[in-house]
Amino acid sequence: MIKELFPQAHVRLTPLPLLGPLLEDFAVWLIAKGLSLKSVRNRIRKAPAFETVLARHGDFKANRLTKQQLLALGPPNARADIYLLSLVRSLADYLDARDLLAVAAPTPSERLLATYQKHLLEVRGLASSTVHRHVRLSRELLAFLRFDDRSEALRELDPANLEGFVKALAPRLGRGALQSAISTVRVFLRFLASRGESARGLDRCLCLPRVYVAEPLPRALPWDTVRAFLAAIDRSARTGRRDYAMFLMAATYGLRCSEIVSLRLDDIRWQEAALRIQRPKVRATLDLPLTKEVGTALLAYLRHERPASACREVFLRSHRPIAPLTAVGVSSAFVMWKQRSGLEIAPWGAHCLRHSLAVHLLRQNVSLKTIGDLLGHRSPQSTASYLRLNVEDLRDAALEVPSAAQGAA
Repeated sequence: MIKELFPQAHVRLTPLPLLGPLLEDFAVWLIAKGLSLKSVRNRIRKAPAFETVLARHGDFKANRLTKQQLLALGPPNARADIYLLSLVRSLADYLDARDLLAVAAPTPSERLLATYQKHLLEVRGLASSTVHRHVRLSRELLAFLRFDDRSEALRELDPANLEGFVKALAPRLGRGALQSAISTVRVFLRFLASRGESARGLDRCLCLPRVYVAEPLPRALPWDTVRAFLAAIDRSARTGRRDYAMFLMAATYGLRCSEIVSLRLDDIRWQEAALRIQRPKVRATLDLPLTKEVGTALLAYLRHERPASACREVFLRSHRPIAPLTAVGVSSAFVMWKQRSGLEIAPWGAHCLRHSLAVHLLRQNVSLKTIGDLLGHRSPQSTASYLRLNVEDLRDAALEVPSAAQGAA
């Protein structure tokens, strides 16, 4: 492979003492990851320069550098040398995948959070996305307390420390998000108390900000606006067919972003005209009919736009390295088409299509139970939060002002 990539320069690449023996397999690994031949060349071309850096630190095989130590040997940013930085990052991932790097000893925080994560998954039975949010915020609390530097930090934890942490969180969160964050911290505090890591009752010291039921404004778009948004997606654009298929599915089935990106080729059962939707949030699957419109959109994307890849996920990134699309990518695509459409749409994400479908079905006299089953809700209260009425609905329910009152006014 190196000879094909560098017909002449391979004679100075393969003899490199440290990196030379790895370059052949490294190049194959990069191509399998979906990088273009140009990107592979640009990375490997920098191997002699990085060899010099490695030589100053001794044989990385013998010294067993950790991934973070190896990354620290690269340039500080892309402006310094973008191709050398790309080589170092790709090489770190490659060596880590081949178990050629040392594993850094876990910090006290990492050990505690690993136990907490296992507890949330196996004992509490939370979804992986929820567990990630709990662990992320708990890591912030441990960093705020400087737990890695002071092992006694948890034993000395008191309401004043917790109040300081909440004050540090508050500027970047609204009341609703802050309430959720405090509830998450309470769960962690109860876990710590159950293990004897901290005093009991600290979770009761945190007061939740007052948030009223159904306080936020409805996030449902008028159904005509949903149709206009879908029609505004240019399917001749680079990602037009992909994005149209994604948002058509969101508007047809009320899918979350996580459910869109988790859709796999095997989940589309063409002969049965059915879809199997994986619901990561509730750890369940839902079988739905594959409508003609959605099937046509998916087929157009798969035939004409989807990159060739071994990935089984349906929706892939459009740029290299080819990889499954993430939920953030879905949200970014929605924002892009929302801006291009020129429609009056509030600053909401793709989740508003889910709300819009719920309200649209309600106005078609579909039962609340049926809507909840489609959306994957376990309780009617969850579905009700999607169906808050807007001003136009309230106008229809307004009572006439008595004539006597009008005269008095």
